[in-house]
Amino acid sequence: METTKLSSKGQVVLPKSVRDARGWREGTEFVIEAVADGVVLRTKNPFPPTSIDQVAGSLTYKGLPKTQEDFDRGIRAEVARRHRRLRLNRAK
Repeated sequence: METTKLSSKGQVVLPKSVRDARGWREGTEFVIEAVADGVVLRTKNPFPPTSIDQVAGSLTYKGLPKTQEDFDRGIRAEVARRHRRLRLNRAK
């Protein structure tokens, strides 16, 4: 955990490692929310504005329709995969 100080001008410098990890560059705008034990800092526009025409193409599916059984099978397979991964991590 890194620390920083509030300047006489009310400015806080975010450590470089934090800025780099979040991809925050000069000019990034933030929304600040006061909470019980401090503040929450969020980027003002975490996603660039888009229109439905720009994203609608990602909604198309060209394969056969999926059945409820297909969904159930996929969910069971993912649960089993995660369970195996947790078991392997605990064994290490």
